[in-house]
Amino acid sequence: MTSYTLSEIAAHLNAEVKGDETVTIHRVATLEKAQAGEISFLANPKYQSQLEGTAASAVLLSPKMAEHYSGNALVLADPYVGFARVAQLLDTTPKAAEAIHPSAVIDPSAQLGEGVAIGANAVIGAKVILGENVQVGPGCVLGQDVIVGSNSILWANVTLYHDVQLGTDCIVHSGTVIGSDGFGYANERGLWIKIPQTGGVRIGNRVEIGACTSIDRGALDHTEIHDGVIIDNQVQLAHNVVVGENTALAGSSTFAGSCNIGKYCIIGGSSAVAGHLSIADGTHISGGTNVTSVIREPGVYSSATVAMENKLWRRNTVRFRQLDELFQRVKQLEKNVKSDD
Repeated sequence: MTSYTLSEIAAHLNAEVKGDETVTIHRVATLEKAQAGEISFLANPKYQSQLEGTAASAVLLSPKMAEHYSGNALVLADPYVGFARVAQLLDTTPKAAEAIHPSAVIDPSAQLGEGVAIGANAVIGAKVILGENVQVGPGCVLGQDVIVGSNSILWANVTLYHDVQLGTDCIVHSGTVIGSDGFGYANERGLWIKIPQTGGVRIGNRVEIGACTSIDRGALDHTEIHDGVIIDNQVQLAHNVVVGENTALAGSSTFAGSCNIGKYCIIGGSSAVAGHLSIADGTHISGGTNVTSVIREPGVYSSATVAMENKLWRRNTVRFRQLDELFQRVKQLEKNVKSDD
């Protein structure tokens, strides 16, 4: 079990110790459930009532909150960020793979960096390049000309089609498919003619991709995911989508072909962005929003309605259908008023 003293953790976080700096911490926990040897945090004042009753050996607090706490604390500007960094320090997640399993199938032309680990029944295709300390979980399939940067992790059953490039320090969770064909077809008198998808996928550094997400390859140019992007589970990115650096895409959101998402955006779950649209840097989109036009100015955008009783929803739906008729009547009334003047 890995453990650190409060003073060691404080040095790691550049935080101030309040209380006993020799206390040993081996695990992170919530204020409500923390026990001896565990550290928690308080970032939201509405949970302050849990602070005095917590059994945590130490708590991460802002300077203002620390004034009202008599127990052991690490004092820093952002307790939640501090909590994330402590959680990384004490992380007990096992590796996706240890060493190279005898059942792995590795093409002779593949290049493996120092410290690469490949799990059972994984398949490494022709001319694949794996950087140092890459972990490839059981059942993964890496197609021809795939490149995976150093320290990246592919959990079990990830599939990277041919000509997919992944940067350094990336994490791809189980069931994700990167580089499958985009939805490209021409219609000839009712018959769908497939358009070969000859682009690839280019993914930057420090990108994390959730489970069962699909990222299509480009039709001609590449699909691009830039540095620092985080993508939740079950997200769909179609061919030639571009996602700017440090943007966050929440679960079940869908991005149609050739849309361009800016930097530092946050896209809520179950949102959908239509094809060939661009979204400005720093835009926030609420969950369940359908984006059907270009967003040129950053801000918060929403379109989904809140849940309500079915009877009320039915009445409002009828009224919504009558909006155009109401608009025309108001327009006519305005004309009548102007003519009377």
